[in-house]
Amino acid sequence: MKSARLSVPTRPGPGRRSYCTAALMLALAGPGSTPAAAQVEPVPGGATFTIFVRGTDVGREQVNLARSGSQWIITSTGRLGDFTLNRFEIRYAADWQPIELQVEGTDAGKPDDKASQKKTRIATSFALTSAINEITQNGVTNSKTDQISARTIVLPTNVFAGYEALAARLANASLGTEIPTYIVAGNEVRVEVKGISNESITTPSGIVHTRKYELVVQGASAPFTMTVAVDQRARLARMDMPTANVSVVRNDLAGVAARTLTARNPTDSDVTIPANGFSIAGTLTRPPALGRLRHPTVVLVAGTGPVDRDGTAAGIPILSQLAGALAEQGILVLRYDKRAVGQSGGRSETVTQADYADDLIAIVKWLAKRDDVDTRRIAVAGHGEGAAIGMLAGAREKKIGTLVLMGASGTTGAELILERQTRELDRLALPDAEKAQKVALQKQIQAAVISGTGWDALPEDVRKQADTPWFRSLLLFDPAVTMQKLKQPILIIQGDLDTQVPPHHAEKLGELARARKKGAGPVEIALLGGVNHLLVPATSGEVQEYAALKEKRISPEVASTIAEWLKKSQP
Repeated sequence: MKSARLSVPTRPGPGRRSYCTAALMLALAGPGSTPAAAQVEPVPGGATFTIFVRGTDVGREQVNLARSGSQWIITSTGRLGDFTLNRFEIRYAADWQPIELQVEGTDAGKPDDKASQKKTRIATSFALTSAINEITQNGVTNSKTDQISARTIVLPTNVFAGYEALAARLANASLGTEIPTYIVAGNEVRVEVKGISNESITTPSGIVHTRKYELVVQGASAPFTMTVAVDQRARLARMDMPTANVSVVRNDLAGVAARTLTARNPTDSDVTIPANGFSIAGTLTRPPALGRLRHPTVVLVAGTGPVDRDGTAAGIPILSQLAGALAEQGILVLRYDKRAVGQSGGRSETVTQADYADDLIAIVKWLAKRDDVDTRRIAVAGHGEGAAIGMLAGAREKKIGTLVLMGASGTTGAELILERQTRELDRLALPDAEKAQKVALQKQIQAAVISGTGWDALPEDVRKQADTPWFRSLLLFDPAVTMQKLKQPILIIQGDLDTQVPPHHAEKLGELARARKKGAGPVEIALLGGVNHLLVPATSGEVQEYAALKEKRISPEVASTIAEWLKKSQP
């Protein structure tokens, strides 16, 4: 189905490619897990989902699941960017063998040009091992027959109601389960359950308990991970695809008042911090023994994307775990929801890295007024892009006494994205000509974002996704420039298995920090052996390994290294 293709230049962060087409990625889903003796059936009913790309609301879909005799019927209507879903209906047998599919949609095309509109209709009938597609676009019909597996999950591009069938299958799956998944009029992939965890979300109407499935999709151009959350009614609650930075969230779980309770430390307490015209929601983790009145304090800053205060990636609440470990070392720790994420206010459409730094400065100033904070010993510890935000804030706010940079880039954002893209293309073993073409396209996109010119040579939907103030600020951030404005002591923490921000970036940052003007604080690099970008012990460090990690806790060396550094740099 060729319509409403969202081309997404990916933001740095766990599992992200430098450039991908969301229309391809959005269609790839997978199987599930949970031990069950009797088959669990989903509860019929309606639901509305919000679709986010890079944290920005790009559409809605109204979904209904019904049971009619021996058939399951899933229907929906909605909008995704310029694509309007006029009708979606798929029928499955009681055992989730697909029977027939109907999809009707319209791509708006150019404004005030009806001729550019594209109307698409797909009618698919299923036999046990074949799918017969009739695809009509603007009155022209083509047929295509694909071989499929029995009981395959059916997912048309740009339609998320199909994930309800996936949720129903996940409710009866277990670790290692593989489920065939058919991308309509495309190919079939296999999705394997690599991890299962329980997750609870607080909402104004109560707590929603879900089971989250870490999935690996095999059979696409390259394996990639995704997560699907299923509620107690065996209904879809949420789908996240980090490689495309796409999230589909049921509306009762998408509001600012909803918050995932991924991990809670014994001494956690929630706080609300006034910022620039809105409030920031955070969690304070206190040392278990309150022997002293004022404590050394660390503010944890999350990385790229709509990451909440716990910094959860691949099911691991990185910042929540770090907060608890630091508190055990006698440190007061604050972590917070980024602007327009979780329970924090503000908007993300026009946000830049400088705005995120403003929010961090507001938090530091708020902490400095508390009776339990030692104002001489306030540190900021940023992970990934959070390190860049910490540097920007540290250059402007004297109350920030120390900086800790974890998995931080030593080059501009533009250079880091191209480095990641090159590494991924090498891993895929593509022909040199194809690699060069993809790199050239990424450079063209980045040049257009930075200069504001050259968009005429690129598809309109690429501009809609890439031409944002945040992405421009990320591309332009240069640690070499910001480092010269910093006087604080700096600790650089780097996992030697980090493949997203490889170890040479820590070396580069160390060189930049040591080249500062006379009077700047000391610098130390801590290279943690056997640790990946998530700060978790790993085998290869590859993103594809995240879902299968045996250890789901960050290395204890992270907290102990920070604590020892603070004692030396802030006696």
